[in-house]
Amino acid sequence: MKVSGGKTVPLLVFMLVLVMTGVVDKGEGHVCGSTFFSALVQLIPCRAAVAPFSPIPPSEPCCNAVKTLGQPCLCVLVNGPPISGVDKNMALQLPDKCSANFEPCELMK
Repeated sequence: MKVSGGKTVPLLVFMLVLVMTGVVDKGEGHVCGSTFFSALVQLIPCRAAVAPFSPIPPSEPCCNAVKTLGQPCLCVLVNGPPISGVDKNMALQLPDKCSANFEPCELMK
C-alpha cells in the first residue's frame, strides 16, 4: 500500500491499525462496525456518567446509545487510547447500569 510521498506502509501495520480501531474482527467473533471516533461520538450522552468520581447514573439517551453501539464497540473504546475526562472503569459499568443484554468488556492493560 502506498501513501502520499510514495512511501509504502507494511500491510501488517495497516491491519493492526484496523484491528485496534475495531474495524476488523480480532478473532473473538465480534466486530465493531464503527471507528473509534464515531463510537466515541455516539456515547457523548454518557459523558456525565463516566466522568471520574461521578455519582450521576447513566441517562436514558446514554443507555440507548450503549445498547445501540453494542458490546464490541464499547470494548474498543474502553481498551483504546485514553479519553480525557473518562474513567474507563466507570465506562465498563455502563452495560450493567443500563440493563444492556451483553457480556461486559474486560479492561486490557
